[in-house]
Amino acid sequence: MTDTSLPPAAGLGTFERWLSVWVALAIGAGLLLGNLFPGFFGTLAALEIASVNLPVAVLIWAMVYPMMVGVDFGALSRVGDKPKGLVVTLVVNWLVKPFTMAALGVLFFNHVFAGLIPPKDAQAYLAGVILLGAAPCTAMVFVWSNLTRGDPTYTLVQVSVNDVVMVFAFAPIVAFLLGVTDIVVPWDTLLLSVGLYVMLPLLAGYLTRRSLVARDGPAGVDAFKSRVQPFSILGLLVTVVLLFGFQGEVILDRPLVIALIAVPLLIQSYGIFFLAYGAARAWRIPFNVAAPCALIGTSNFFELAVAVAISLFGLGSGAALATVVGVLVEVPVMLSLVAFANRTRHWFPAEDAVR
Repeated sequence: MTDTSLPPAAGLGTFERWLSVWVALAIGAGLLLGNLFPGFFGTLAALEIASVNLPVAVLIWAMVYPMMVGVDFGALSRVGDKPKGLVVTLVVNWLVKPFTMAALGVLFFNHVFAGLIPPKDAQAYLAGVILLGAAPCTAMVFVWSNLTRGDPTYTLVQVSVNDVVMVFAFAPIVAFLLGVTDIVVPWDTLLLSVGLYVMLPLLAGYLTRRSLVARDGPAGVDAFKSRVQPFSILGLLVTVVLLFGFQGEVILDRPLVIALIAVPLLIQSYGIFFLAYGAARAWRIPFNVAAPCALIGTSNFFELAVAVAISLFGLGSGAALATVVGVLVEVPVMLSLVAFANRTRHWFPAEDAVR
């Protein structure tokens, strides 16, 4: 994985600059602990409501909250004055990403890897990657945006608009790509996830920001974010440990299958990022908007993808396994892209897009 180091001006501490190393250690710890203590991780995995795992939800909440403190509601009314970032996000996420993911899945599972994967399994893996491709990120993108010093207000708007589109577009797109007309989307999972990962931390962030500004002004907000930032990164690392602990036995038992599923996911992730990032650069979108708009499409709403895969095809299905591999691929890929974005921020205009 690429080191996420930044020049000193970017304001990341030593711990954050070596984040890729800590994540690699967290992945290893999750795999080891998941195999040593399967009963404990099974108990944690069972703590869920509407297919949303509660321990993971709490940790993601901890990651997102510091970002939400930086949201300036007074600037929301001016986001529409700079619509380019939203246009790139929506076009890439909904007119490109689901269909390129399906095409790559067909290419690799049905043709390139045809001699290595039984046809029945190939179709199951294809279904899983399609579910990932049709579910752009809702929560984790706040973490990636924060690591690139993205504009928190604009990132919130991008994610919120994405969520609205997802409510109406996810099921039809997945149904079309899977050739299924009666697909059942777990709406309780979707709505609960948005509430847990976006609405509650947003409310907490708003109340915190209002209190800090009233007491210490804008400098108080910056000081508070600096203090809580380490807890956000710690939440990310513990989340990685849990996710890989939940699937530790499966991942170690089927390494070749994991590697084969990862190939189209890797190509898709880097391809979508560079498509959106290149479009943002060509359109001269400021970096603090360009980086998050590219990262939103690259990252996936894996909670929804996993829940739908289990609902449609079963817990032990190839489709569910493919969505879990999406989690395996996502963290190191996103860290490498965060590093790339931070090193190329000079490609973009320096002006602030919304303030």
